[in-house]
Amino acid sequence: MASEFLTKLFGLDGQVAVVIGGTGVLGGALAEGIAAAGAIVVIAGRSQERGAERVAAIEKAGGRAIFLEVNADQRESVQQLLRSTLTRFSQVDMLVNCAGTNSAIPYAEITDEQWNSVITSQLFTTHLGCQVFAPYMATQEKGGSILNIGSVTSHLPLSRVFAYSAAKAAVVNLTKNLAREYATQKVRVNAICPGFFPAEQNRKILDAARVENILRQTPMARFGEPSELVAAAILLLSRGGGSFITGEDLYVDGGFTSMRF
Repeated sequence: MASEFLTKLFGLDGQVAVVIGGTGVLGGALAEGIAAAGAIVVIAGRSQERGAERVAAIEKAGGRAIFLEVNADQRESVQQLLRSTLTRFSQVDMLVNCAGTNSAIPYAEITDEQWNSVITSQLFTTHLGCQVFAPYMATQEKGGSILNIGSVTSHLPLSRVFAYSAAKAAVVNLTKNLAREYATQKVRVNAICPGFFPAEQNRKILDAARVENILRQTPMARFGEPSELVAAAILLLSRGGGSFITGEDLYVDGGFTSMRF
């Protein structure tokens, strides 16, 4: 009885999810979780090697996945990703925008190239994914669901990651605007805002002093594990449990944002 109830709320059987940035640490964890909930997952990224590893992990666990190469900051490449997904599966029900890089540089020293690189990788890629996939989802009878990745820095200042913080604030703003735009077209748009989850893009800024400061301000006194983002993602993506949720930015941060002074 409980299993049937939970499946009705959060099961993703028969649906197709595209995870842009699915070759990364957080994107990969989300892809594996979405596959475990029953969806066919398209792992989209630049690294064929990492993509193949992620597909193998999903298949080993009994799920279904394929890898498709994409340059998330190139419009034609993202458009081709949509076309290729439709050719293979004839539908796309969910999109997760999880591409992005970071850079820890004092504000006065950030070059235009460094600033634009982070803004492009975080904000422009999210915009492209939404702009390419949302109009198609709106043509489907059952619509679709888009999940963007914000950050605790979307609302709180954090030293040394100025471009990243600005981009993540814009991602949340874009999410809310798109949720309003597509609400009557059965396309829901939400964001999860992770706290501190050590991954490739932020390990280089987590020196000992910074780690101490972060953990002191995190009530749970630890970093998050990538798998701890999965439940929030499935809630927001699901047609059952998330059916009346759109325009939200859900924090998964161990209580970090509760420590505002």
